[in-house]
Amino acid sequence: MAFPYIRTMGTEVDAFLGQLARRLRPQVKTLAGLLLQRLNGELPELWENADIEALTLEETAQHVTALLDLLEARPGASAPEAPPAALDIARLYARRGIPVSRLLRAYRLGHLTLLEQLQAEAPRLTDDWHMINQATVRLVAIGFDYVDRSSEQVVAAYQEERDRLLRRRLALTDRASKRIGTTLDISRTAEELTEVCTEDFADFVTVDLFDSALDETGTGPSEALTQRRVAQRSVLDDCPESPLRVGGTHTYPDDSEPVRALTTGRSVLHHIAGTEMPPWVAPSEFHGRVLRDLGLHSVLLVPLHARGEILGLVQFVRHRTSAPFDDDDLLLAQEIASRAAVSIDNARRYTHERSTALALQRTLLPRNTVEHAAVETASRYLPAGSRAGVGGDWYDVIPLSGARVALVVGDVVGHGLRAAATMGRLRTAVRAFADIDLMPDELLTHLDDVVIRMQREESPDEGETSATCLYAVYDPVSRRCSLASAGHVPPTVVTPSEVSEALPEVPIGPPLGLGGLPFETAEFELPEDSLLVLHTDGLIAGRARDVDQGLATLHDVLTSAPDSLEEICDRLLDALLPGRPADDVALLVARARALDPDHVATMDLPSDPAAVSGARRFASDVLATWGLDDLSFTTELVVSELVTNAIRYGKSPIQLRLILQSTLTCEVSDASSTAPHLRRARIYDEGGRGLLLVAQCAERWGTRHGREGKVIWAEQALPADSASTAEVT
Repeated sequence: MAFPYIRTMGTEVDAFLGQLARRLRPQVKTLAGLLLQRLNGELPELWENADIEALTLEETAQHVTALLDLLEARPGASAPEAPPAALDIARLYARRGIPVSRLLRAYRLGHLTLLEQLQAEAPRLTDDWHMINQATVRLVAIGFDYVDRSSEQVVAAYQEERDRLLRRRLALTDRASKRIGTTLDISRTAEELTEVCTEDFADFVTVDLFDSALDETGTGPSEALTQRRVAQRSVLDDCPESPLRVGGTHTYPDDSEPVRALTTGRSVLHHIAGTEMPPWVAPSEFHGRVLRDLGLHSVLLVPLHARGEILGLVQFVRHRTSAPFDDDDLLLAQEIASRAAVSIDNARRYTHERSTALALQRTLLPRNTVEHAAVETASRYLPAGSRAGVGGDWYDVIPLSGARVALVVGDVVGHGLRAAATMGRLRTAVRAFADIDLMPDELLTHLDDVVIRMQREESPDEGETSATCLYAVYDPVSRRCSLASAGHVPPTVVTPSEVSEALPEVPIGPPLGLGGLPFETAEFELPEDSLLVLHTDGLIAGRARDVDQGLATLHDVLTSAPDSLEEICDRLLDALLPGRPADDVALLVARARALDPDHVATMDLPSDPAAVSGARRFASDVLATWGLDDLSFTTELVVSELVTNAIRYGKSPIQLRLILQSTLTCEVSDASSTAPHLRRARIYDEGGRGLLLVAQCAERWGTRHGREGKVIWAEQALPADSASTAEVT
């Protein structure tokens, strides 16, 4: 008899629960409101976020309806799926970063509250306490089954959304690592940060930097609160969120959140409730209305840290995106800003070093077009436009004795400040060696020794110093050019009738710094008005072009070269470097001139002291022909001393040569390699005063050595009214 009773009792309990559910169904909204009041203290975020509050009210009503449906269903029916609003709010909790445990606690409290309401309503339907107790037991079992099943589905939805957010954040981090810092440009790096973060993270992003961080010299004033807007981007057109435009400066109010973030170096997550608009967010009433209309609700303030220094501040703002920033968003923003800060600091350091190196480079290179009677020149220097930065390319035009001129072009391996400084040392060394009139191969040998000594002075982590150099000497009297190359590309010669290929007879020696290998001097004649084009390899070589193609283009341009050397330089750069060069470029174009034969006078002398008087008369006659009688006395004195020295200490053949150019040059050559030098003559010495007299009469004097002897020369300035007679044809 027990089993039929139990079956009868179970049927009656199910019927009773169905009746109870039908009685409460009109009160679904009331029950949902009671549940929310119970949850008020447990879930404060319900009342802090209007969207969560509205969705939670809908979700609670759906839960109540679902449980009442379950009570009205046939016995043994399984718990239904969680309502759609429950899954939506689980995803919303995941996006807000609210722990899922708080949501599950709300389920338990809601279940308890609903059971209490059902128990309170049961006595109104029956006074059979045995029925009420049995119904309560069944109600608890059904309720727990429903809560368990719903919780599983809600947790799954929550975790799925968290995984999606994690994948999105990882994708954002990956994009940031690939797209931020692609150039060594501060403004572009800041722009890349704003572009990446306004795609699906923030609705408005600004990047402000201290002026001291933007100062290329690193010596500008540092105002603690003054910042410059270097980039900003919005999902809306024209960035209505900010009255400030890129390039403008501003300061934040004291004791504001941005100032605290900058002074402490700590990021800030700030939520804006209702119509509250702090002064640092909305500096004016009008701007405050704009932001309220946009619905701005949360801001992230992230300082830009790099190598122990705060460079500025990044602001991330949300208004169109309904979900406010959470702690996970703050961590993500900090990671992205950290990457950007390192890139900005690298760009800042690169810009500073590049500016310093470029200033040093420009200071060391000839500042103006060098004017020389032997050649007409034009030149260009272009720093590299890539990350490599300023290099060690240089060119030079050096006046030499005997109306000659040296043309130099060189390239230090490497880039940056060190390469520019090395270039300066080598250029100074070349000028010093040129001043003692070394032949091209001998000069490069000495320069090679200089580089080797520099290598020995370097620390192992600085890298090895190496360079290439081309040194050419042009003589307008003989129209001969002698040159030597230390690993450098040969020049291109353009005669008045044709363009020759890069000179095959020019032997290319090893680069500077190897040591122990010889350099060779090549000599050739340059017809009058010929062009000599010297350059570094950055002009003809590139990523998309090999050296042969570059040389072919260079020859094509020179085939129809205009008369203006400046225009020739421009055409070469336009044809060979349409964009910014990948390597720095030095270009030197020289047009050879020939000295009028009437401005050169020579006399062969026997090795006989009696020839000195004849040399003096020869010099006097030549000066009279040139209209330089005012220089006759000093010139005869100089000629007398130089010829006497050559006859006394030198070897035949001896020759006197007078050259009229921008100065008057007296040269005496002989076959001896022994060079004279100044010495102090004592009171009773009969000699030793000759070179001292020459040094007093001449502006410059010196000795140059050749393969078959030496030349002692002395230069005198021309009278002002006679300078026009020294013209080159």
